[in-house]
Amino acid sequence: MALILDTHAVSAFADGDRELRLAIGMERNLAAPAVVLGEYLFGIRQSRHRPQYERWLKAHFPLFSLLPIDAATAGSYAEIRLELKAAGQPIPTNDVWIAALARQYGYAILTRNRRFEAVKGLHLVSW
Repeated sequence: MALILDTHAVSAFADGDRELRLAIGMERNLAAPAVVLGEYLFGIRQSRHRPQYERWLKAHFPLFSLLPIDAATAGSYAEIRLELKAAGQPIPTNDVWIAALARQYGYAILTRNRRFEAVKGLHLVSW
């Protein structure tokens, strides 16, 4: 099953987290939402290790399929927001976009973020 990495997973990947790499296993279809790239860039531009992370990004980010937000994603986003509102379980906006992309493409999310558990129908993989 294809995996969408959330921002924490991308960071752990960049840091060489062995457990994360074991969780990925032999999966070759790795994806990152555009919002994850934005969050990661925001983080590394504030980091004292910025040059190191920018080199990693240039060398390794081409391994990921970059998932853009389109009209279908927007529809999924709206559905998820309504479901979460009805359940009284809001989650951060960028997490809703990630969840919307996971639903749209039928991908699992590689994450340690338990907030995704509030979204029905997602397959979550942790490390």
